[in-house]
Amino acid sequence: MSPVLVTGGSGYLGTQLIAALLRAGHPVRATVRSLDVEGDVRRAVRRGDVDDSGLEVVAAALTADEGWAAAVAGCEEVHHTASPMIQTHDPDELIVPSRDGTLRVLRAARDAGARRVVLTSSFVAVGYTPKPGNDYTEADWTDPDTPGLAPYPRSKTIAERAAWDFVEREGGDTELVAVNPTSILGPALTAQARSSLQLIKAMLDGTMPALPRQRFGVADVRDVADLHIRAMASPQAAGKRFLALADGPTITYLEMAQILHDALGPLAERVPTEQAPGPEPRQLIIHNDRAKQELGWRPRPTETTIVETAESLRDLGLLERQ
Repeated sequence: MSPVLVTGGSGYLGTQLIAALLRAGHPVRATVRSLDVEGDVRRAVRRGDVDDSGLEVVAAALTADEGWAAAVAGCEEVHHTASPMIQTHDPDELIVPSRDGTLRVLRAARDAGARRVVLTSSFVAVGYTPKPGNDYTEADWTDPDTPGLAPYPRSKTIAERAAWDFVEREGGDTELVAVNPTSILGPALTAQARSSLQLIKAMLDGTMPALPRQRFGVADVRDVADLHIRAMASPQAAGKRFLALADGPTITYLEMAQILHDALGPLAERVPTEQAPGPEPRQLIIHNDRAKQELGWRPRPTETTIVETAESLRDLGLLERQ
């Protein structure tokens, strides 16, 4: 059995995906920027109650060509989860490594004869350009020139567009599928609060002074990993995008705070209950019907994901002492 390549192997999603693949009996090769973090990756995978003996860790960075040909060699399946996550006001600091890194992975996959690449894109590449009704499916695209668009959604949109263009023009026999999750939450295997986890941590620690007036979608990291695996396995998934959203409507920070208070009692005593000044957020509808109907995907309820995120942060010792 050829190894399955997972890029971004030390990440929040990457570690969950590695654990799920190993659990299903697949040998896995994972890329990291530096082999200094190999021990962290293996510890994270073992937190998922998985034997890491089937895992190989190799070094390859989105910003350099070195290492990618060797990383993909012998791999028929590639999950590209790696993406730069930095706070910046300069769009190019995100756009260049996101776009060029994605193209490096696709080029190496094509040259190695990989059957399919499943790309972790994002809802920000789908629904960050306003439209009537604020109702989004996989047919929608964020316009990277939308006035006021932040660097991160611009970078994800440009990177996904570049991926589809490359596969159409130069991809050879390698197929592409995109998974477009909303805000990823759920239990962490890593020992750091990363990405969206930082928002839940700030709520639980009391360092978020007031709740932003915002409505957004939630996807469980375990369900996103499962969707990646289903998108890789299904013949009819080739050439398609799949939105990932938990089983339930989109949610506001106020509704999230109420879920935490209702379910967690003292653990949530620092969670704010007051909203920041401003207008009420617009209704937001995100459809995950394609993943359910075509891939048999069954995501967890939003409430389950939120509560188990908080419990994971507590169990990993990532919350301030109360």
